[in-house]
Amino acid sequence: MHTPAAIWIVRESARPLAERLAVALDAIVLPAAVPPDSGHDSNRKQFEGVFYKHDHWVLLMAAGIATRFLSGLPKDKLSDPAVVVLDEAARFAVPLLGGHERGANRLAYRVAEITGATPVITTATEALKPLTLGIGCRRGMSAERIHVAVQRSLEIAGNTLNEVREVATVDIKATEPGLRDWLHTHALPLRIFSSEQLAHRPLTATPSDWVRHNVGLAGVCEPCALLASPRGRLILPKLATAGVTVAIVSDTAPQFTLSCTAN
Repeated sequence: MHTPAAIWIVRESARPLAERLAVALDAIVLPAAVPPDSGHDSNRKQFEGVFYKHDHWVLLMAAGIATRFLSGLPKDKLSDPAVVVLDEAARFAVPLLGGHERGANRLAYRVAEITGATPVITTATEALKPLTLGIGCRRGMSAERIHVAVQRSLEIAGNTLNEVREVATVDIKATEPGLRDWLHTHALPLRIFSSEQLAHRPLTATPSDWVRHNVGLAGVCEPCALLASPRGRLILPKLATAGVTVAIVSDTAPQFTLSCTAN
């Protein structure tokens, strides 16, 4: 019988992080105990016995250990469990199996959202999408108003929603129902940055007095988009549309930036 998600650890010191993830993902932590003198071979044997009993896995370990654990187990990309490896310092969440077909990419973004890790997406379907949207909004903005703002921004930049890889925002806006609904409708992942991260790297060409007064930051959408895509270029600076701000960063753009005015 399959259950939705499980987290596998190889050291007891990783259990607190695993349990935090388990609560957020509605998952279970395995194994129940890791004896201090147990080696990876015995731990791997246990993992092999339950690998196909769960649809989604987070392997809380180094990528090299995860590779050895998975050796010989995958059979088919359409039926294998989705697997994400997360290092114990929660720095990177990497889909190893079932990235596109089985939802490991989405799981990596969710793990990143919970832990603050960076999702590392390598599947061609997502990697060929060059755009990151930074979005900020006033409280209570509906999904419809966010969609109007995004569409207007993309039209000005000469792009489409199909070219968007991910969306980024600040932590205090990440639970806005309208933003969440819009992301769900368009199956787009969300990158979340803390206010502290943005304060240390105020990458904004158009600082806002309103945002500074209400959020304590020079800006939201521009620095979020640039932090999410550090090698990209800002092709559309902050564009305000009825309480929603959007900035667009492209991984493939030539070195120029459109200028925009608020509406």
